[in-house]
Amino acid sequence: MSIPLQHLTVLGSTGSVGLSTLDVVARHPERYRVHALSAHSQLDKLVEQCLQHRPRYAVLADPARLPVLRERLQSAGLAEVETLAGLEALEYIASHPDIDTVMAAIVGSAGMRPTLAAARAGKRVLLANKETLVMAGRLFMDAVREGGATLLPIDSEHNAIYQCLPQPFSNGAAQGVQRILLTASGGPFRGFSPAQLAAVTPEQAVKHPNWSMGRKISVDSASLMNKGLEVIEARWLFDLPPDRISVVVHPQSVVHSMVEYIDGSVLAQLGNPDMRTPIAYGLAWPERIDAGVSTLDLFQIARLDFEQPDTDCFPCLDLAFEALRLGGAAPAVLNAANEEVVGAFLDGKAGFVDIAKVNAATMRQVAVDFDANSLESLTAADAAARRFAASWLARSGH
Repeated sequence: MSIPLQHLTVLGSTGSVGLSTLDVVARHPERYRVHALSAHSQLDKLVEQCLQHRPRYAVLADPARLPVLRERLQSAGLAEVETLAGLEALEYIASHPDIDTVMAAIVGSAGMRPTLAAARAGKRVLLANKETLVMAGRLFMDAVREGGATLLPIDSEHNAIYQCLPQPFSNGAAQGVQRILLTASGGPFRGFSPAQLAAVTPEQAVKHPNWSMGRKISVDSASLMNKGLEVIEARWLFDLPPDRISVVVHPQSVVHSMVEYIDGSVLAQLGNPDMRTPIAYGLAWPERIDAGVSTLDLFQIARLDFEQPDTDCFPCLDLAFEALRLGGAAPAVLNAANEEVVGAFLDGKAGFVDIAKVNAATMRQVAVDFDANSLESLTAADAAARRFAASWLARSGH
């Protein structure tokens, strides 16, 4: 039986998730055809990917760099690859009528609009951009339903939960779900004291003990803000209230998450910490394909540990639950503040402990002025949060 060819757009193809996606795709040329690739600024990687996958479109976020990309592609003998740039171009390749599937892997709020465009166009959306649901959860889930899109979570934790839920999943209470348990590695600073946390550097923060990730998400993992954002994401993906979402620190990152049922059963998805597993699951669903991931050796692992998260030292996790309780634009404001202060931390302009301080102050001050009923309001809340966070850092001498 012949396998239908999937035509794929990869948003954020030069990031860690994008690279893993293209690795899986390259293993199955009979199943996947890359239609479009997008990158923020890594021209060398993008040109290299175009040489290998021969997409129809190569898109940059920054229009000012488009002439350089065009020249590089022509020099490489790829004049047939059409070059585009800017937000509208990203929305265009995400909703193009010739594609079936979109890997939404642009980091941060920049990925929200093209991901929404894919949902509205009824695509299979492989969601690796958690900020879309954090910023505009209700709007995005409405777009998925109204557009007839297929939504498959790619974050390892949410993908694990999806695999442990009855399919098709609708209402958790009706299907016997008691709660979901998101696992967290605890990051590189698990067990640190407040004094130790005050002295950590960006170089330390980006060295995740288990996963290979980009710099921003690595810092979020170190602060537990990433887990907080995943809590918000899970609330929308699985339509469960915050009091039925728990976080469990699991240092080995082998159990990727769990679902607890009312009969006492707890189902878990296990595997080596490699993003190619959830990516392959999303690409092939409801089938399974080889992802190039080594088999899990339980004898070598020998033990699995679980702990309560330390929210005294890592308050960002509690801030995410607070954002859900506040509702409205609070999650979008929290996300925007976090992006600003993490950027400042990576630039050496803020301390690690400032991340939680800026996030808390911004959310509590700014969120009350906005609602979540329109993309315009959420965009305005995002901008206001960034201004407040920047002014906070300036006032504190950073």
